[in-house]
Amino acid sequence: MGDVILTMKGIDKSFPGVHALDHVDLEVRKGEVHALMGENGAGKSTLMKVLTGIYTKDEGTITYEGREVEFSNPRAAQDAGIVIVHQELNMLGHLTVAQNIFIGREIMNGKLIDDKKMNEEARKLFEQLGIDIDPKETMSRLTVGKQQMCEIAKAISHEAKVIIFDEPSAALTEAEIEELFKIIRDLRDKQMGIVYISHRMDEIKVITDRVTVMRDGGYVGTLITKDCTKDDIINMMVGRVIYEDPKTESAVPKDAPIVLKVDHLNAGRMVRDVSFELRKGEILGFSGLMGAGRTETARALFGADPKESGDIYINGQKVDIKTPQDAVKCGIGYLSEDRKRYGIVVDKTVAENSTMASLESFMSGMFIDKKKENQVAQQYVDTLKTKTPGVDQLVVNLSGGNQQKVVIAKWLVRNCDILIFDEPTRGIDVGAKSEIYQLMNELVAEGKSIIMISSEMTEILRMSDRIVVMCEGRKTGELDIAEATQERIMHAATLRE
Repeated sequence: MGDVILTMKGIDKSFPGVHALDHVDLEVRKGEVHALMGENGAGKSTLMKVLTGIYTKDEGTITYEGREVEFSNPRAAQDAGIVIVHQELNMLGHLTVAQNIFIGREIMNGKLIDDKKMNEEARKLFEQLGIDIDPKETMSRLTVGKQQMCEIAKAISHEAKVIIFDEPSAALTEAEIEELFKIIRDLRDKQMGIVYISHRMDEIKVITDRVTVMRDGGYVGTLITKDCTKDDIINMMVGRVIYEDPKTESAVPKDAPIVLKVDHLNAGRMVRDVSFELRKGEILGFSGLMGAGRTETARALFGADPKESGDIYINGQKVDIKTPQDAVKCGIGYLSEDRKRYGIVVDKTVAENSTMASLESFMSGMFIDKKKENQVAQQYVDTLKTKTPGVDQLVVNLSGGNQQKVVIAKWLVRNCDILIFDEPTRGIDVGAKSEIYQLMNELVAEGKSIIMISSEMTEILRMSDRIVVMCEGRKTGELDIAEATQERIMHAATLRE
């Protein structure tokens, strides 16, 4: 590690009802990858938004390259060489990949934008990242994982001296993460300062040099990564040790009734002749590499995307699901992998989001019964341990993990019997993950049934009673948890035609 390039000292920031940062310190050196860790709501993303001019600090100092600075907006921070890759994607869906990467600094040919040149430059960036993305593709057509890689490419395209990665690997496959780590190591070798925010403990040990831990908006301490253990970091984050042992046998009786049967479902090239069953009280894990068709299968089942053929049965009765409204009426709830795009309305309150899927239950004549709405929303804030100053707080002011809890509350209020959880703990810290896992186990114990799509092998093995594996749009394996191993799952996940 080289000289100090960035120091944040005594940073304080408050929002209405929330003391988000309480005199936080952070030091970043040239040629280091510095992890910033803490539970959701600890203030990590807020600290980085203060650094890059998205928020204005209330107190404290920021020293960058030996001089005190305060950036008025992200563009000013970028121009100075500080770039952030956000946890929530900031791409414009109707533009091409290349247009998104160079937005605001387009390459010109006279008075016209030179799309050809931008496509060439974008392609070079993707070659550097070792990923296959067409720069001419419309952004909205890409998966969340591919969009995240575009965001990373955009950050790298700046002449950056400090890059902040906010949960960059949350939606990436193992192969994509390895490519990402190669890029990060290359940037470190070039004496760049890197701040790496992640909840994945194994990543922290592999890629970082030092770890700064935050808790409840405050600074806890900084450790040298190679000299500390996973438990050391977790204890600093949450003050307790959390164990994540894999499940060894199914908790579902063999004669449990089939609540959902999907028969020869087809929907485009990503859902090809998919069949499976879901039993009452079961967690059915869906595993596979990025692009395997798991999310597309869930969306076709939920009516979010049109199906071409195939039958769906609920409790033995054939149903015709053409829209999400049809699915909800059939007792199906869907927690999307992209909560900001499909799960929540960020400029509405916790209470409004919690009751959104069951609004008819809160109507009193032509008006919403706000008292009833607030009471029910508060009940689920308490149940899910959602960190919010109140149910009237705007969801945009909550951390990513607490936004996820609001989405879960929405479907619990609706009292759906079948719940599809697509990457339920994406971007959620180890403490909140444990709470989500406990909640899922409580739901199935009550008789609800869950389809859980996850890219985390440890999550699949810990939570599933049975595992469906997909590859390139097809179901390529089905394993009872008692016989499931990482090797067997990966074998099926790479079993092409």
